[in-house]
Amino acid sequence: MTILIRTENENDHAQVHQVNFTAFGNRDDEAELVGRIRTSPNFVPELSIVAEENGVIIGHVLLSKAEVTQGEQRHDVLALAPIAVSPNYQKQGVGKQLIFEGLQRGKELGYSIVLLIGHPSYYPRFGFKPARPYGLELKQFEVPDDVFMVCELQEGALKSIKGELKYPGAFFG
Repeated sequence: MTILIRTENENDHAQVHQVNFTAFGNRDDEAELVGRIRTSPNFVPELSIVAEENGVIIGHVLLSKAEVTQGEQRHDVLALAPIAVSPNYQKQGVGKQLIFEGLQRGKELGYSIVLLIGHPSYYPRFGFKPARPYGLELKQFEVPDDVFMVCELQEGALKSIKGELKYPGAFFG
């Protein structure tokens, strides 16, 4: 299996929609989230990444801008959501390649941390840790401590970034 990891382009939108739809049990929620983020000011084109095999999109990850606020302090951060792999390609390392590429690109673009809500047994392999022990909070969604996670892209960033993660409006339909 030869997989090409590359930046999404407009011609990929229909296939990306289909990947997100099938990966999440034939539900539109995540596919529609991708569409809303693409048209928002929080969209970073270089961080919408696809996995392609023989001209067919088999996976997609999206990292977009969010904000951590504490009083008057504001920090631009990234939120990883969603990550989707076509069911026939799951558990073959496609998601892993997409996430590592997204984290590397986020670091190269100068972002310091990435936050997500995700499975506590999957994301630690990429450097994600529970976020609340680092002084980060999430109030927009009620989630257990072990699923609200952070990954430091710039060494030492978690010493200075504290406060509440604010997901942008695109995450709320």
